[in-house]
Amino acid sequence: MVTAHRWHLGRWTASSAVALVVDALLGDEPLRPHPVAVFGNAMMGLERRMWDDRRMAGICYALSGIGAAALAGTILESLPGGALAAGYATVAGRGLWESARAVASALESGDLTRARELLPSLVGRDPAELSQGEIARATVESVAENTVDGIVAPALFTAVGGAGGALVYRGINTLDSMVGYRGRYERFGWASARADDAANFVPARVTAVLVAAVRPSVAREIWDVVRRDAPLHPSPNAGVAEAAFAAALGVRLGGTSSYGGRLEERPGLGPIGAREPEVGDIEAAVRCSQHVTVLLFGALMAAAVSLGRHRRPLDRDRITMATAGCGRRRDPDVEPVG
Repeated sequence: MVTAHRWHLGRWTASSAVALVVDALLGDEPLRPHPVAVFGNAMMGLERRMWDDRRMAGICYALSGIGAAALAGTILESLPGGALAAGYATVAGRGLWESARAVASALESGDLTRARELLPSLVGRDPAELSQGEIARATVESVAENTVDGIVAPALFTAVGGAGGALVYRGINTLDSMVGYRGRYERFGWASARADDAANFVPARVTAVLVAAVRPSVAREIWDVVRRDAPLHPSPNAGVAEAAFAAALGVRLGGTSSYGGRLEERPGLGPIGAREPEVGDIEAAVRCSQHVTVLLFGALMAAAVSLGRHRRPLDRDRITMATAGCGRRRDPDVEPVG
């Protein structure tokens, strides 16, 4: 049983590593329609039927979405290459990097209007009145947070749960992005938001470790900033990633943001006295995210090689049975049955 589990983990871990490479090379362009969009549209239809300003309604809604994702993952896992396909469909590194660079390009060319139009693909805040510096800050924060949601977390869930793990994670994360808000969804979206907090707890902290590993010259400062500033953030996970990126880039994140017309004052994250983010910091954040992805790929491949030393259980069992059969002597005094 242990060997069988290790064999599956080895296969899933290798699939997760390869999925990172496929996403980096192809992005999500070949996925039309995108499975996440299909899931989101289906859950929007279900929300119209199920919405009620009660937590219990939201719990039933979240369980329905998670159950559907688990079922799809179980079916996909039974197919050849299912874990790889699920990992590729749920990782979104290239899309994140391209979206961030598009905003940076608009800012560099002085097209503030275009930058504001592009920003909603990355963040949920209102871009209408944002200045160039505020757009740069919002983009850097999005790259940090989405390095967890779009790269590290789906890769880890694929590695430990195969296709089912990947799709369940992406289902939870999608539900949170749809209904995990205050206001109308204060109660209905509570379960989805809490599920997302739980799902990203470990990946967010793994991301911080990876950021420190790819920026060793400031690793101690990253550690100190994450410990000091991350607990001040309203999200138990976003603050960890944003604090790590802020320290790695030497900037100060946080501050006032507008979400759906509602202003939120968030605590500062980053080295004390650090400067505000600039346009050039967007590219620096993207490169940091890419380096994290490369290191994660290496770690997953190393784990896959280690786990892959265990032969597939079925094959080993056949060899054991054949060997036992060849070496067994039949008692000449016992007549064969039949």
